[in-house]
Amino acid sequence: MTHAHTHTPGPGTEKATFEATAPASKRAAPAPAPAPRGARTWRLLTPWLFLLAPLALLITFTYAPIANMVAYSFTDWDGVSPELHYTGAENYTEIFTREDLFQVFWVSGYYLAASVIQIVAALYFATILSFNIRFRNFFKGVLFFPSLVNGVAIGFVFLYFFQDRGTLDTVLSLFGYHTDHAWLGTPTSANVSLAGVSIWRYLGMNFVLFLGAIQSIPGELYEAAELDGAGRWHQFRYIILPGIKPVLTLTVILSVSGSLSAFEIPYIMTGGATGTETFVIQTVKLAFQFNKTGLASAAAVVLLLIILLVTWVQRRLVPDDRVDLV
Repeated sequence: MTHAHTHTPGPGTEKATFEATAPASKRAAPAPAPAPRGARTWRLLTPWLFLLAPLALLITFTYAPIANMVAYSFTDWDGVSPELHYTGAENYTEIFTREDLFQVFWVSGYYLAASVIQIVAALYFATILSFNIRFRNFFKGVLFFPSLVNGVAIGFVFLYFFQDRGTLDTVLSLFGYHTDHAWLGTPTSANVSLAGVSIWRYLGMNFVLFLGAIQSIPGELYEAAELDGAGRWHQFRYIILPGIKPVLTLTVILSVSGSLSAFEIPYIMTGGATGTETFVIQTVKLAFQFNKTGLASAAAVVLLLIILLVTWVQRRLVPDDRVDLV
């Protein structure tokens, strides 16, 4: 009797048969070959090559001048002579001991108060115009327009606005209020007037920042709040304020630093006269009128350190935490 022998395929045979009969899409893709070493090197260097030009410009026009300014602050350089002598901390001692050099920071208080009014007004208008109201695009353009005007032109326009029998006196006379007050003639009224000009000029920029931040908040949150019976005030308090916290923090930092370094408007309108001299105007005069570049450099370093300190304190008091509104 002849016995038939049956062959039972093993696991390896089944795998080979499946791979031979399976479609190409089902087959295991071969492992990609590792990239050449030169290609990997170029892949790592490519981001740094793109950063090379901006880093070179940043170092050349920002950090190198700051380093030179710090170096000049320890000398008696007059800004013209090729020779300069090391004087140690003498310039810094003079800044903090001479009352006339450091008291100009009190003028910054007017601009600091103006920045508070400016932020509150910008946030108010941004909140109102973020809702669907009539002529909102027109009012957006009106509020942002001063930011487009050159600062020199603004200074000359408001110089005529505040002069005796100028635009302001004419408008007040229409309401029966006649005055011979010199708006730029006394320190208090002059600083208040200049701070008011700064509010008018920089309101639009803060307004645009707030408006963009408010419009980035998802609309579903407002719809859910309305369904829950929340009014405009509650929407502002619990949705808008938390949602724009990072932008609000940035605006406060910029406003404080701008208040300490006010220059353009007071320099054009008064030149620092009648008690309107700011710290930056004083620094410019020290460098270019009295040829004390070393002392002016020390004053600039002090201003930079104060701004950095204020920024650090503000960030510590109000940390920029990520807010999840959903």
